[in-house]
Amino acid sequence: MSFNFVFDRRNDSRPYPNLAPMIDDPHGSYDSIGNKWPRIAPCRLLLYCQDHGYPYRISYIDEPLPEQALYPIGLAWFDYNLDYFEMIRPDVLALLRQGQLTALFYYHEGDNPYRERERLNQLCQLHNLPNTCYYFVSGNTEADKIDNFVYFPDHELFYWRQGVIRNQVAQPHCEAHIRPRSRRFTLLNRIHKWWRATATARLQQAGLLDSAYWSYGNISIGDLPENNPIELKLFDGLSEYLQDFLQAGPYRCDDLTTEQHNQHWQRVDHLYSDSYCSLITETLYDAEQSGGAFITEKTFKAILNGHPFVIFGCPNTLATLRRLGYRTFDHAINNSYDAVTDNTKRFIQTIDTVQQIYNQDPYNWYLQCRDDIVHNQQLFVASKYQRLADLEIALWPK
Repeated sequence: MSFNFVFDRRNDSRPYPNLAPMIDDPHGSYDSIGNKWPRIAPCRLLLYCQDHGYPYRISYIDEPLPEQALYPIGLAWFDYNLDYFEMIRPDVLALLRQGQLTALFYYHEGDNPYRERERLNQLCQLHNLPNTCYYFVSGNTEADKIDNFVYFPDHELFYWRQGVIRNQVAQPHCEAHIRPRSRRFTLLNRIHKWWRATATARLQQAGLLDSAYWSYGNISIGDLPENNPIELKLFDGLSEYLQDFLQAGPYRCDDLTTEQHNQHWQRVDHLYSDSYCSLITETLYDAEQSGGAFITEKTFKAILNGHPFVIFGCPNTLATLRRLGYRTFDHAINNSYDAVTDNTKRFIQTIDTVQQIYNQDPYNWYLQCRDDIVHNQQLFVASKYQRLADLEIALWPK
């Protein structure tokens, strides 16, 4: 078993990311490549193979091709206006057309994979390529239902690099982590989205953040009120409360800078060691109506730092965690909200779940979660070799 990666060109002793324009200092780090057009990034899969000792081989297009050869294309962002196949060299296109090489689009985000398949198949037709000339690895669980698409929990392995390699594990069996804590919850929001604001404002309105470390930033990515998947009209006074909530922000619970908030390895210890439970507002709430779930470092950060959690996110997020081997505290938390596909009803049930936890003695409730906390931490810090093996099997089923 091995991933056999093929690249157009090398730089020093490293392969240069396929389709990426040459940067000003090609001998330096490639980390910033994906920040600029055409948003092509280094393929994270190579890093994960190195992290976990998974076999891989690097070849170049001017060398004999290995069997099951993959031409990796790392995507920082999928751009529907780009013709990705037009960006590929003609000799490489010929190899794709002949079936000697397979393009591997590697995308860590949770966008709608059905739309991405439609676009790529249109491009295949335009370039006289078979639809089987590519694989697409997606962070959206719905990808597993689509031909040539595969779900992969990229953010689990990405945050493993940030937390485990940097030795940031807060072990729950330590004596310090069974002492009583001063806050019930931790809720951290960096980027403004209307549904996140709705969740945080509703929790504040209900008094559920009175005993919490919580934040809400004012960084905007252009999310519009009409993009809010939660029907505000069903909640008396929430629309007005939400406007007042945003007007009074931003809200902070630490001294980190805006730049530090965007560095996943940064951890303010007391936000976890002095509270009992994380309330997580995930990146997506309905994953572009795809029906899939998308889990990011926001969830894995709570797992690494020894917290039970309630997740405001896509339906079946908890089901996906269980599928990955994690425990979701089902004996201590009413997790029925996870199966609700209607966004507003799921939101209501998630708030109710937080209220149920709030009404209990927090210390005794936390002790009920300890076994699952330890299990989750041990699973997270363990090698991800099998995750990579499962991905290879999904790409090349026997």
